[in-house]
Amino acid sequence: MSCSGQAAALAGGTTMHIDFALPVNHNLMAGFKEWQRKAKRACADYGFHMAVTKWDEQVAEDMGKLTAEGINSFKFFLAYKGALMVTDDELLQGMLRCRQLGALPQVHAENGEAVALGQQLVYDAGVRGPEGHALSRPAVLEGEATARAIKLAKFVGVPLYVVHVMSIDAMEEVARARQAGQRVIGEPVASGLALDESLMWDTNYTRAAAAVMSPPIRSKEHQIALKKALAGGLLQLVATDHAVFNSTQKAVGREDFRVIPNGVNGLEERMHVVWQELVMSGLISLSDYVRITSTAAAQIFNIYPRKGRIAAGSDADVIVLDPHTKHKISAATHHSKIDTNVYEGKEIQGKVTVTISQGRLVWYQGKLHVEPGTGKFIKLPTLGPLFDGLQYEGADSADRLIKSFTAANGLTPVDRAAAQIGTQEAAVDRQEL
Repeated sequence: MSCSGQAAALAGGTTMHIDFALPVNHNLMAGFKEWQRKAKRACADYGFHMAVTKWDEQVAEDMGKLTAEGINSFKFFLAYKGALMVTDDELLQGMLRCRQLGALPQVHAENGEAVALGQQLVYDAGVRGPEGHALSRPAVLEGEATARAIKLAKFVGVPLYVVHVMSIDAMEEVARARQAGQRVIGEPVASGLALDESLMWDTNYTRAAAAVMSPPIRSKEHQIALKKALAGGLLQLVATDHAVFNSTQKAVGREDFRVIPNGVNGLEERMHVVWQELVMSGLISLSDYVRITSTAAAQIFNIYPRKGRIAAGSDADVIVLDPHTKHKISAATHHSKIDTNVYEGKEIQGKVTVTISQGRLVWYQGKLHVEPGTGKFIKLPTLGPLFDGLQYEGADSADRLIKSFTAANGLTPVDRAAAQIGTQEAAVDRQEL
């Protein structure tokens, strides 16, 4: 986390972000302390999600400590085999612990085993460039992992948040679960709404590698479907999965797409991209725009109405977006330190002209007015709205498992002692005969 990245967010109209913190050698508390250190120069409000990359009693204990520190969501990777990926057993244990704590489990949903195989097959076929990234991680693998995570969350009886929904396959699994009454949040990201996979076939390696993220940016067919799903309420909010690398860092994978650092920019561009793709296209209303870019996130992560609302008592975070101002996104003019921009050349009708954070004017007339160290860590309380009433569902104990999944066949456990005695008596009678 850097003030430069947060300054870019403020220039783009985002006044708070929730950063993904990674454990240090699988140690959650060490990871939390490292992210606290990085945040000392923060110039915008922030919170943390924490990734869980293995399972043992120490991890379970540390999750409890972190909720007390103000973290209410934990991310589990079903991809990145040999690095961040968890097994189904570890995912189930983590979901169970989230249920006990009132914390929200999040999943990066791709089948990591199949992705590893796909990568090897594509590489062995002679594909080395960034296009290999898209070819090796097809949408079916995102759909499979999304469905699996949703079903395991239903078994445990815990809400689920699916990060960066990038495909029709994953979106339909989220929609199907929600239609059945399950508490599942589907989060597309700005890049998936505005870009398509043809970027990774660019003959210029730097431009192609800049678009490498996971799950991959998909074809236009997926892009259009995701926008319609947002407009119709099948998906709930828009994030970025902002993870940036400059062209030198991305160049490490020039001869092997499997080692290209994954991630694209989006903090500064998100509000503008969503405005262009969904409001200017007529797909959503202004109130929908506020909901999917701000209010929904504040509600899901249990900081509404402090955030996500303009009202007395709420934080003084306000933006002004001028719908008449045109501008073009470019690495030459953005405020991030990276030397590429995945949205390079995209024209936007509408621009954030004023950003007020904590009551301070931080973006005005094209100039930033930020001070490192002024950003506040916003604690995210557990037991948010998604947990209301969940004490009646799920399998977080043996008793609840039996009640939730039993058939209408009588009391459980079945009393077989009397029947056994009767059987023994009948056997004695036969012997006497």
